[in-house]
Amino acid sequence: MTDLLASERLAGLAQAAYIIAGVLFILALAGLSRHETAKRGNVFGMTGMVIALVATVVLALRQTALPGFSSSVPLTLVLIAAPMAVGAVIGIWKARTVQMTGMPELIAVLHSFVGLAAVLVGYNSFLAAGPATHDAGAMGTIHAVEVFLGVFIGAVTLTGSAVAYLKLSAKMRSAPLVLPGRHWLNLAVLLASAGLLVWFVLDDEGAALVPLAVMTVLALWLGFHLVAAIGGGDMPVVVSMLNSYSGWAAAAAGFMLSNDLLIITGSLVGSSGAILSYIMCKAMNRSFVSVIAGGFGSDGVVAGQARDYGEHREVQAGEVAQLLADAKSVVITPGYGMAVAQAQYPVAEMTRKLREKGVEVRFGIHPVAGRLPGHMNVLLAEAKVPYDIVLEMEEINDDFGATDVVLVIGANDTVNPAALEEPGSPIAGMPVLQVWNAKEVIVFKRSMATGYAGVQNPLFFKDNTRMLFGDAKERVEDIVRTV
Repeated sequence: MTDLLASERLAGLAQAAYIIAGVLFILALAGLSRHETAKRGNVFGMTGMVIALVATVVLALRQTALPGFSSSVPLTLVLIAAPMAVGAVIGIWKARTVQMTGMPELIAVLHSFVGLAAVLVGYNSFLAAGPATHDAGAMGTIHAVEVFLGVFIGAVTLTGSAVAYLKLSAKMRSAPLVLPGRHWLNLAVLLASAGLLVWFVLDDEGAALVPLAVMTVLALWLGFHLVAAIGGGDMPVVVSMLNSYSGWAAAAAGFMLSNDLLIITGSLVGSSGAILSYIMCKAMNRSFVSVIAGGFGSDGVVAGQARDYGEHREVQAGEVAQLLADAKSVVITPGYGMAVAQAQYPVAEMTRKLREKGVEVRFGIHPVAGRLPGHMNVLLAEAKVPYDIVLEMEEINDDFGATDVVLVIGANDTVNPAALEEPGSPIAGMPVLQVWNAKEVIVFKRSMATGYAGVQNPLFFKDNTRMLFGDAKERVEDIVRTV
């Protein structure tokens, strides 16, 4: 009786720990919403995860200690500790070695792990329950639906995230894969999966594994096709969309395991990812459905054919330094190229020196700059650029007309005037930073190649634009030495 009472108290403490962890996760999301509180938000999140892991291990050991359980407590502890130790070593190594430019693909890989976990938990939950699932009445039906949906969402997340990783790491072409009748193919998979769900729920002869396995194959293909059919220009939205999927997959796993914290955490991640996807689609003037349906940027041309925009003009670093020294107002619009070159530190130093000379320097950040939401903000914060001079697109777009010099460092699609001036452009209607309204525009690029969306940029050929070719970090360092 005493052992049973102690066990119940232990379970109660674990549930209380889950509640505390859930609150900390909510505080983490709140903290991450602002630059000034982001570090504190990360601390809340890490603390909540430690509490959640400890509580989960305690619950697992408590279950092992119950009468009739086949495994011993020491064996269970080893089986838990071994994979956790391996995961911790890999996690610490990646955290210490990954570059900011590698964060988008790393996050995509992590999303795929969540999807794989949901698939494995679903199969384990189904096989552990066995025929009893169909003999448990309404609760059995609910559990069967949880298993089916959990595996479906997890499988889509798994292959979709894998494709996102391949595209972001340039191991797969960023151009969309366009199959004949691709929308009908997706619809057919969804309808077939709905039919398989009915079969899975109603089957009472032990063959329910067949529809579950067939659905898994279809869902794996669907995840691959959905993301493969999306163009590179929509990759930031895809990353946040997959973040949402991974959250729902975790929530589904929580229902299957009757784990309240997994349900809470998965719901937080799923809903926040969905909200972020909506915000980004709104910033791009695109509907979420249109992104899923295909995305833009397929052939590197505007309006389906190559156009002659004229000749571009080049400039040297010394001339740019003189322009900046004579300017009163400067705006810097960074993009993924700045991240690749790791130019944020010399950019911060250039900003400091110009401000000391009395030049007003600000940064204009497009919502989808880079290949990850908030990518540029993190880079600039890492280089200790003051928060108050880092402005969002809607805060700075009206000021370009009164700006002396704009430095476009590694950005391309987010400063493309074709979005506003060419109705036939693949990116038509997408809000962009209207840098061409400034008196002088200096574009830092390695070459005249198109951006990640594969769309040519007329900005490079405008009369007030000059190209500064080379590695962005080296060119900025040249400017810093001269300013």
